[in-house]
This record gives sequence, C-alpha cells and structure tokens, in this order.
Amino acid sequence: MTDPVPGRTDFDFARLRRRPDVEAPNLQAWDAADRLLLDTAAADLEAAADAGRPGGVVVIGDAYGALTLGAAAGYGLRSLRVHQDPLSGEQALEANAAELGLADAFTHHALTAPLVKGARVVLLRLPRSLAALEEIAALVAASAAPDVTVYAGGRIKHMTPAMNEVLARWFGSVTAGLGRQKSRVLTAASPLPPEQRPVTRFPVSQRHDVGLAQPLELWAYGAAFGGAALDPGTRFLLPHLAGARAAEHAVDLGCGTGTIAAYLALTRPGLRVLATDQSAAAAASAERTLAANGVADRAVVARADALAPLPDKSEDLVVLNPPFHVGAAVYAGIALKLFADAGRVLKPGGELWAVWNSHLLYKPALTRLVGPTREVARNPKFTVTVSTQR
Repeated sequence: MTDPVPGRTDFDFARLRRRPDVEAPNLQAWDAADRLLLDTAAADLEAAADAGRPGGVVVIGDAYGALTLGAAAGYGLRSLRVHQDPLSGEQALEANAAELGLADAFTHHALTAPLVKGARVVLLRLPRSLAALEEIAALVAASAAPDVTVYAGGRIKHMTPAMNEVLARWFGSVTAGLGRQKSRVLTAASPLPPEQRPVTRFPVSQRHDVGLAQPLELWAYGAAFGGAALDPGTRFLLPHLAGARAAEHAVDLGCGTGTIAAYLALTRPGLRVLATDQSAAAAASAERTLAANGVADRAVVARADALAPLPDKSEDLVVLNPPFHVGAAVYAGIALKLFADAGRVLKPGGELWAVWNSHLLYKPALTRLVGPTREVARNPKFTVTVSTQR
C-alpha cells in the first residue's frame, strides 16, 4: 500500500501509469522522491490553496504526474503550471489526470518566462544534467516572485554536491533536507539580484570537424542530452552513411541536437530530412542546429513520440542512435520500441541505419522488428548496422 500525501485529501500514487511510455514490472510512475517533495512543501502548498492565488504553484520535471496530481488532489490546487521535457510525460500526465478527474488542474508550458512568472512555489524533480538545472535556476530566479521557494528533490544516488553549488549561484539560501527512503530535497529561496547572478548562457554551441567542407555547428539547451558535444557513437556512424540507399526523404529518429539530420542535409543536397525527438529541449536544440548549418529549408523538426506522425510504409531511410535508458533506469525496451516503429514506417526495401553500444547485441532484435540486418562497421565500443525492410 502506498503512503498518502498529507493534505486535504489522500492521493493514491498506485493509480498512476506511465503510458504511452514504456511500462514494465521494474518501472513505475512515481518514487519516494515525489512523496518527499510533496511532504516537504506541504505548508507552502496549503498556504497557496488558502490564498486562492491561481498560478502560484509551478511543477517542473514531473515524470508522469505524481507531483502535479498529488498537489491538485491533496490540496485542491488548480491553475498549476507544468513543464515536462518528454512528450510522453505530458501524455501520461494528461491520461492520468483524465482518469482521476483532474484534467482541469494544470496547463502545459514551455521552459520560458511565462512558466514561472510570479510563481511563489516551484516543485522541481532534479534533472541529472547540471546544465539543465542551471537553465531552470536561471529562469526561476529571473522571472518568479521575489519570495519564491524552490523545492528540488531527487533520488540520493543521482544527487551531487554540485547541484547545491548550481542553485547557490542563483539563490541566496540553499539548504538540504534530511534523507528519507533514499531521497532528499534541496530548498532554494531568496533569488539573488540581477547584478549578482551569472550571465545566462543557454543555448550553447560547439563546432566539430566531421570531414566536411565546413565544421558542423551543434546547439543545445540545458536539458538536451550530451549538450553541444558530438556523441562518439554518432561520430562513428556519420561517415558510413555515405553507403545508405538513395532517397528523397530521410528521418533522423531520436534526433537529439540534430547532428544526423544536419549531416544528411549537408552531404545530400537533394534530400529532405525530418528530425524527430520527444524531448522539448532536443527539438528546440535541433532547430537551432539546422538553422546554424544553413539547412533549415530542407530539414525540419517535429516533437513526437517516436515516429507517431508518420504513416505505415511511407519512408525510404531512417537513421537512429537509440538511447538505452528511460530517465535514470537502464532499459533496452526504449530502443526496441524505436526499432519497431522504424520497421512500421519503412517501405519495402527501405533501410534503418543504426549505431549502438556493441555489448547490447541488438542485431537479432533488429532482424525481427525491421528485417535482414548486416553489420557495416564495428570498433571496440560501437556497432553500425543497416536493416532492410522485408
């Protein structure tokens, strides 16, 4: 039995689900850090409900709705402003809210000033990336109410002293609460005056030599995986894409900062490219990357759950560097989902080019989900394969 959130009504976390994200026995839609965050912020959430100030509470990084719906059900709060980077998180929150009769309790927002404007309470699931935390801290300090309190929680195994240091660059008070069930909450208050804050630096950019006439320029917002660095697996893959089939259209699936999409557009002037990623930060970063490399007229970005916007048997070429984790959990199921969706949208004879960590042994899965798969290249860490739709 789950612990209820202390508040005006009890909230049963067990009713939450992860769909449309991967669901499995070892993956759940909430954890102890969600409960601890709501408990730690209880007095401020109660005060916000009593004051009746709409929009005074903001939720950032809620995985599947535990924080948003816990606050709404536990304290009767409405007009919660919510930012979730993954599209699947937004969809899971909406589905869970509909099931619980709380669909009117919140609105989705981009990670921009309107999200936190005038906010007095921010519930934050700590991102694992310090860059993502810095971008959030800068935004809250600049745009929230002067008396805002940020409750930033996470699992202790994923927290580092550097997180306190990041928050302290933007807030005059940062304290760490007691650990509970392997979770902890950092509380930040008293935003520093503008003259004492660091200069906001997002998005960031780097230029990389990938054997083209000009360096490839990558741009990244804080939550974009890997930042503006060139992923080593992608670097290994790029030159081998010269062997991919001729096509009028290609898809960079799980595009991240848009490296593959930009490279394809630069090396194949007649090609039109669609870059898809469910991360809001990745999609925004890819747009900046494509524009910086002068290919935005032939390469576009869509924030999407895998290849959901594309019909069956519609594509000639899909390129993928799959993730092997869901949030903090290592789980191969996310790659299998992407392989299956690529198999769905490829025309007969269409190709999926993929690069993956060799120890993951994806070749049998690729053959099953897409079609005959051959190894194109291998180094001590990565394998490049091409799978042809039957």
